Amino acid sequence: MHTMITRRTTLLSLGGLAVAAAAPTESFSAYVAELRVLARKSGVSQGTIDHALGHVQLIQRAIDLDRHQPESTLTWAQYRQRIVNDQRIALGRKLYSKHRELLARVTQRYGVEPGVIMGIWALESNYGADSGKFPIVDSLVTLAWEGRRRAFFQSEAIDALKVLDRGDITLDKMVGSYAGAMGQTQFMPDSVLKYSVDFNGDGRRDLWSDMGDIFASTANYLAREGWQSTLTWGRPIVLPSGFDASLAGHAKRRPLAEWARLGVPVPAIPMQTVVSVVLPGGAGDEAFLTYWPNYKALRSYNPPDKYCLSVGLLGDAITA
Repeated sequence: MHTMITRRTTLLSLGGLAVAAAAPTESFSAYVAELRVLARKSGVSQGTIDHALGHVQLIQRAIDLDRHQPESTLTWAQYRQRIVNDQRIALGRKLYSKHRELLARVTQRYGVEPGVIMGIWALESNYGADSGKFPIVDSLVTLAWEGRRRAFFQSEAIDALKVLDRGDITLDKMVGSYAGAMGQTQFMPDSVLKYSVDFNGDGRRDLWSDMGDIFASTANYLAREGWQSTLTWGRPIVLPSGFDASLAGHAKRRPLAEWARLGVPVPAIPMQTVVSVVLPGGAGDEAFLTYWPNYKALRSYNPPDKYCLSVGLLGDAITA
């Protein structure tokens, strides 16, 4: 996993760091026995339960990492330099050239531009080079047993069993982050069930090694979250001098026509488009117009502005 805060750690850390780590009140084996019953009631086959939970191991490293998540202290300039750099763009361009035809077919089906897919792929796993090596079922069961966010991790553990049950991946190949995110664009098991796509028609949704399934699942996620094919994510802009920075922020959205009256540069998109001005480095630094609902779809993937803007900037540079 990267040192950056990702969708998973962002969501999992809400309220988590302030909670004192209490010892679980039951043994690991006793909890696994309970989970077996719950999984069966949730429709998971007995064969999958026996295979996946028969020799499940407690992963102490997952607990340690979850209890000591790094805070995001990078400024926008530091984050941008680390993420949207020449090396990552150059590699992205080579891979985009390699997968251009496939990405075009994905875009035709789902209406999501190739650049955004490439940007997410870059940030989530460094183009598949860093997808994580933790055994997903073991890690999720461990974190559910540990108890601080039992309902969340227990649900994800059962969903991971359902992914195994439908044959998308084998247990030995179901690896990912310590917190359960898996595949080259890092889906939690719940998202695998909801959004993953069998793009090549082989009967499996392979987010680990099949690039068609990986790209299409990522595009399907964004499309299902409201992405509009007629818009992109947004664009950098130069604000007029004296712009009131209190008007900025992704939550402060208004039609483009209203921004135009405030002197904000107007791109060639419909004036009724709802947009926001985002200043990730604060007043006087870089400024961006973000287009809704596409920016909202990106934020559903991973909420921080730094992440979403970097996805867009990387994608634009890669596909330019």
